[in-house]
Amino acid sequence: MSIPKEPRALMIQLMYLVLTAMLALNVSNEILNAFKVINNSIGKSNESIQGKNNEMLISLQANEDMQGHKERVKPYNDRAKDLHAKSQELYDYLENWKMKIAAAADNIPVEKVQISAIKAEDNIDASTHLLVEEKGGDEIKAKLEQMRAFMLDQIQDPKVKDAYSKDFPLQLVEPPKSEDNPNRDWSFGTFHNVPTMAAITLFAKMQNDIRNSESLVLSELSREADAKPLKFDAIAAIAVPKTTYVMTGAPVEAQIMFAAYNTTANPTITTSGGSVKVEKGVGTWKGTANGVGLQTVRGTLSVNLGDRTESQPWSFQYMVGSAGASVQLDKMNVFYIGVTNPITVTAAGYSLEDVFVNIPGADVKATEKGKYDVTVSAATGARTTATIIAKTPTGNKEVGKMDIRVKRIPDPVAEVGGKSGTFTMPVNVFRAQLGVAAVLKGFDFEAKFQVTSFEFSYYPKRGEYTPMGVVSGPRFSDSPAILNYVQHVAKIGDKIYIDNVKAKGPDGTTRSLGNITIILN
Repeated sequence: MSIPKEPRALMIQLMYLVLTAMLALNVSNEILNAFKVINNSIGKSNESIQGKNNEMLISLQANEDMQGHKERVKPYNDRAKDLHAKSQELYDYLENWKMKIAAAADNIPVEKVQISAIKAEDNIDASTHLLVEEKGGDEIKAKLEQMRAFMLDQIQDPKVKDAYSKDFPLQLVEPPKSEDNPNRDWSFGTFHNVPTMAAITLFAKMQNDIRNSESLVLSELSREADAKPLKFDAIAAIAVPKTTYVMTGAPVEAQIMFAAYNTTANPTITTSGGSVKVEKGVGTWKGTANGVGLQTVRGTLSVNLGDRTESQPWSFQYMVGSAGASVQLDKMNVFYIGVTNPITVTAAGYSLEDVFVNIPGADVKATEKGKYDVTVSAATGARTTATIIAKTPTGNKEVGKMDIRVKRIPDPVAEVGGKSGTFTMPVNVFRAQLGVAAVLKGFDFEAKFQVTSFEFSYYPKRGEYTPMGVVSGPRFSDSPAILNYVQHVAKIGDKIYIDNVKAKGPDGTTRSLGNITIILN
């Protein structure tokens, strides 16, 4: 282009040149800003993936530390630790390259570099000189290839390894052939004339590939460590008696086994009566019929799975008859006041349609042939008598009797949030509690107690002991002042005292359940 001699024409040409340069500068800045955004996003992703990888490493270590696991899990855990150490070493190596490129671009010492404050982001000489001309890129390529091979070698299953290798995140793609790069040199094609910000983003992407690849291999190592030679999808203990109705003195036999079992794993079987012989994974129980009526045999079946012992309860029932009549208490050997006590009545020689039972001071309802629900309303003494009566052509006839003890339902336990006595509770959990519950534990009958009153007070961490009075009911909302304290005032360090808890049961009696102390943390 010729340079005009006229001043006005020269000025117009210079304006065009300045405008063109400004447009080029704007495009460059937009591209560099895009690289910065991508680099920041990849950095956050790397932190997230590393957090996941750390969790898997902790889980593997915990698995190894469990009793009976070490011999099986340790080889996988050792490989996982080695993998993590080498991955971190390569990650840090790439991080150092970021610092070198940025230092060369800004012409400052490496220790003064701040990736977020690079001045010469558009500098293309630093990456070209260090990574292409001085062959730094060749060294990086070699380390990445070695790491990829090492990671894939940690996978033992050839099929899994082959599947992983095809889509493994850590892969090196050869650049296309061009006039400037006829030999498809990886360093030239990756870093030649690449702006500093773009080179740093490329290193961040390589770090992301390393983290993702590490995560895949750790997942596979965890899966292989959890593989077990003996594994049940579902475990249930069953007991099958060969006979369910026998006469007194006759032999009784039952088989006890897992629904899914292994003939090479003999379980350990405990029983409430008789003996159990175990062969090829199946236990055979033998005993002698004692008592009259419905009998229950219970026990526990346990099997060693190598890394743990799995246990399940089992039980079965059989009916014992006799030459006379009998009453069998189906749940407990006593009558409890205020709840339904199921019984079974038998009378040899009589049809069950012609047999009924009479119990003084109790409500007796027939549920099916030979079965009744008995509700004792009040204890007139320590025992009562169940009389079995049969209808005969000549009238009703007493055919049997049984003395039965009468007891009141045991006292429940006062609880807040499923805990009793003195305990700690997070303040946010305490604020979500509705009140005080009366829980009956270890009782075979369905019996509900309702809290009728309790005293509430608290001792703040900094302050004076504050009684808040008696609540008539089970809920904190039965007292607006207490509800306000629970939901808004309670704080860490407070001690809450719930005293003189009283509850009413199905037998109509009111019980004193003791005290609760809660320390908020």
